[in-house]
Amino acid sequence: MKERFFASFKEALQIEDREISLEDVFRDYEEWDSLGRLSLIAALDEEFDLQIEDKEFEKLVTVGDILTTVENTTTK
Repeated sequence: MKERFFASFKEALQIEDREISLEDVFRDYEEWDSLGRLSLIAALDEEFDLQIEDKEFEKLVTVGDILTTVENTTTK
């Protein structure tokens, strides 16, 4: 699950040249913008059948927060 998540995350934000970690604040990435946000939300929906409401997405801070949300939602 973790590897699949990282692959989807990196593809959505078009991050190929560096590693990402669970502690990273994803909004600090230079690739993060409104298009990146939409791409990530679409990727999570496509890959994990996960729809995150805007209100909930705003509470997420790190890459790990997103992964935890994915794991908690897909294991139910």
